[in-house]
Amino acid sequence: MSDAEAIAANRAAWDHSAQHHRGNAEWQRLVAGFADPGFSCFDATATQVLQAVDVAGKSCVQIGCNNGRECLSLKALGAGRVLGIDQSRAFLDQARDLAALSGREVAFLCADIHDLPDGVGQFDRALITIGVLNWMPDLSKFFNAVAGLIAPGGALVIYETHPFLEMFDPDAADPFTPAISYFPSGPDVAAESITYDGSVPEDEAPVSYWFAHRLGQVISAVAGAGLRIERLEEYPHCNREVAYEQYENRPAQLPLCYVLTAHKTA
Repeated sequence: MSDAEAIAANRAAWDHSAQHHRGNAEWQRLVAGFADPGFSCFDATATQVLQAVDVAGKSCVQIGCNNGRECLSLKALGAGRVLGIDQSRAFLDQARDLAALSGREVAFLCADIHDLPDGVGQFDRALITIGVLNWMPDLSKFFNAVAGLIAPGGALVIYETHPFLEMFDPDAADPFTPAISYFPSGPDVAAESITYDGSVPEDEAPVSYWFAHRLGQVISAVAGAGLRIERLEEYPHCNREVAYEQYENRPAQLPLCYVLTAHKTA
């Protein structure tokens, strides 16, 4: 399968899965939250990092924005112009609904990051959060596209799940014994709806492709795109689905997530 075919398959899988993300408890929390002008869904780590890179008054772009909750949360931190990019039209429909409820002015673009339309422009700050990188078959191509969205002197923030966590199956009989190689031979192929809350809808979903990238591959791809890495911090808290929270607060603690910040030379 080509990279383009994998990306198209993942788009179909996300469009199909969007129905399971509207109306559930998390959706109701967002609907209620964004009625408050100061509401943000960022956790303490993301908030601190975004404040440290100074998003206030800056133009910001989020790559892989899903239902737009984090784009809207950037506005709560004082961001200026905000654009969310995602290739799932169904999730962007949800993003626009949340934006209307919030009254916050955020733009959304339905596009493949590797094939953006002309005129998107460049931004002071770019944001990538949980799960985005693993849907990308080629990190070098992806970060080259991301770098093109960042203005000279601008910054990139990545807040992602730690690749080491990909070795563990939270639903296994022994979830604390590594079950998957850190050096996979290919993507994980699944044919089920993509959910965050541990539910497994009984419907027929399109096939999707999940690519487990090593931390070294991420760092090399960011640097290879011409961005200067300034910080890499690893954390013991979970920022992934609820099933992974069992890996927190262990005597021998695993790294569960990380923050990487980089700048584009002025």
